[in-house]
Amino acid sequence: MKLSQVTNCLKDSGEMDLLVDPEITGVEMDSRKVGKGSLFVAIKGFQADGHQFIGQAIENGAAAIVGEDDLELDVPYLKVADSRTSLGKLASCFFGRPSRKHKIIGITGTNGKTTTSYILKHILETAGRTCSLLGTVSNVINNKEYKTNNTTPDALQIQKMLSRSMDEFVVMEISSHALEQSRTEGLELDYGLFTNLAHDHLDYHENMEQYFYDKKKIFTLLKEGGRGIINLYNSWGEKMAEEMQKEKVPLIMLGDEKCCSIKDVAIKGKTVFILEMEGHTFEIEFPLPGYHNVYNAAMAFLTGIDLGIDPADMIRALASFPGIPGRFETVFHPAGAKFVVDYAHTVDAFEYCLETAREQRAERIFQIYGFRGGRDLSKRVDMIKASAKYCHKFYLTADDLNDESEDEMISQLHLLNKEFGCKKGEVIPDRTLAIQKAWQEARENDWIFITGKGPEAYQKPFALPAESDLETLKLLLESGRKQAVL
Repeated sequence: MKLSQVTNCLKDSGEMDLLVDPEITGVEMDSRKVGKGSLFVAIKGFQADGHQFIGQAIENGAAAIVGEDDLELDVPYLKVADSRTSLGKLASCFFGRPSRKHKIIGITGTNGKTTTSYILKHILETAGRTCSLLGTVSNVINNKEYKTNNTTPDALQIQKMLSRSMDEFVVMEISSHALEQSRTEGLELDYGLFTNLAHDHLDYHENMEQYFYDKKKIFTLLKEGGRGIINLYNSWGEKMAEEMQKEKVPLIMLGDEKCCSIKDVAIKGKTVFILEMEGHTFEIEFPLPGYHNVYNAAMAFLTGIDLGIDPADMIRALASFPGIPGRFETVFHPAGAKFVVDYAHTVDAFEYCLETAREQRAERIFQIYGFRGGRDLSKRVDMIKASAKYCHKFYLTADDLNDESEDEMISQLHLLNKEFGCKKGEVIPDRTLAIQKAWQEARENDWIFITGKGPEAYQKPFALPAESDLETLKLLLESGRKQAVL
């Protein structure tokens, strides 16, 4: 593809004096990956400035450069106002606008992105359709699974994966970080789903209003004729719907007195509820417990209806949903207690889990979790308050420290627990030993939640020879009901 064809998508970004119009063999943002004929996009990043590596990119064979600074180079150079936003557009153009080859469903929200995306994938595949998945747990393209580093990949990777996918549908999680950092530039959505908003990531976003504003950007990605689907069973969803209606974005809304509403929820082992939609009534059984999963299943069902999927196929798919790694994964203790591994890491997500245990008439509720170092400090107090409200006992651990020292983290855990733990909390820095203690104390009809990490591997070695929460539980189960072998 000629350079002029690749840069055609940047009509308003600048002028390039094309005395030559070289053939472009690829688009890169990492100078180390540049080869002969590459178009190198110099981005001013959070840790390094790509402009410093333009020389290396040219040495490696770059045929042209895109950047923000005033430069004179021996290869064609296009100056743009923002290299980061230009990258996705250039990549989309180079790969032949791959968004238009698929039906693409983007999902944003504080909680529910992963679960809703997996439900949608399962619905589509049960109905005989093919579906790629891009998200927190893994990326699945053409039925092959790949590891993932971020909830939403960078703009270049998104376009590469879309171009590689031969699947009819692509379902992807879209984080607020990705929207704010322009990682979604060049992406075009058929549907944008908004699940909810809760206190999270305020170490990054200035406040809840800014967090909301960044989430709102998903609706700027809609294709012509694309639709937004919004869950109104939370106040931020109502606010989002009001703003989108003012901007005349076509909407489908889940909420009382709207086109689709939830009725008669019963959570007893399995979840059963009624969806009323435009004069039709659908009774749905779903194996994951909790009101939050009712909303996730309903959002997926609503999307499927608009896609033209047979409701009978969707009802069958929801009833047979196999679950998700690290999302309400359950291990049964020999004494009859239930251990649940879940990714929950916000106050709302905590309450969803703990309320579910109450609804299932748990005898006692325990919880094990830690705080991620260097992350939103403002939510820690409310997380401990939620645990103190619902739990018989909870254990605070020191893991995923990032740049925070372990001594500082442990000191803060003790302080927060003393002030807000209502004498129900205990600090056990080693996460595996905290799980072991809960295992030893468990008895019939107890629910024990191990939250915050889901399927993620531990970042440091602990006392028990396990690499994740689920592995720790399996070790304890295999080693005996009361005591693990160290």
